[in-house]
Amino acid sequence: MSESTTEKGTSDQRAALEALLFIHGEPLTYKKIQAVLGIEKKEDVDALVAELEGRLASNDRGLQLISDREKIQLTTKPEFNSILEAFVKEEVSEDLSPASLEALAIVTYLGPISRAKLEYLRGVNSSVILRSLAIRGLVERFSDSEHPSSFLYRPTFELMKHLGVKEGGELPEYGKFQELLTVFETAGGQNEEGKMEGGQAENKQPVSGEVRIENGGPRE
Repeated sequence: MSESTTEKGTSDQRAALEALLFIHGEPLTYKKIQAVLGIEKKEDVDALVAELEGRLASNDRGLQLISDREKIQLTTKPEFNSILEAFVKEEVSEDLSPASLEALAIVTYLGPISRAKLEYLRGVNSSVILRSLAIRGLVERFSDSEHPSSFLYRPTFELMKHLGVKEGGELPEYGKFQELLTVFETAGGQNEEGKMEGGQAENKQPVSGEVRIENGGPRE
C-alpha cells in the first residue's frame, strides 16, 4: 500500500471519527469507536483520537476533545462559553420555534428517546434544541440503563401535568405514532446505540387531538 493511500485512509477515518462524535453528542467509549470504525487495534484508535485532538487544538477551530481512559466526547471550547450562553439565553427568552415544537412532540410521543434517534427522525442536529427544551423544563435527560455512557430524553412530569395526562399512552393518537416508529425501525433497522439507519420519516404531520403543544408551553 502506498504512502498516499495510507494517508487518505487515515484522513477518512479521522473525518469519520469526528462525524461519529458529533452525531452521538455524548461520551463515546474507545471500544465502541473501534467497533464502529472497524479498527483492529486499540493503539490505532488512540493514535486517531490524538491526531483529531491535535487538529482541533488549532485556534481556528471551535470544538475540542475531552477524554479519559475509557471514553471521549466532542465539545465546544471554553473560550466561547460567553457567546454560547448568550445565544442559549436568547433562545429561551423567545417563543418555541417550529423546530423546537417538532422535537418536543417527538420526545413527548416517542420518548424515552436518544438524541441520535431524534436527529434521525428530524434529519438535523438537535443538541441546541434539546438543551433549550431542558432549560425550559419541558424535557429531561437521564442515563440509559442499557448503555451507561449514553442518555435518553423524555417529557418532564411538569409537561405531562400541563397536558393533563399521567403517561404517554393517554396522549391523543399515541398508538398511531408508536406504529409509525415501529415502521421506521422495521424498515431501517436500529443499532444498539439507538441510532436508526435507512428509510425516511414519513407523514410528519402536526399532532392532532385535544391536547396541543404551542408557543409558550403546553395547552389544553
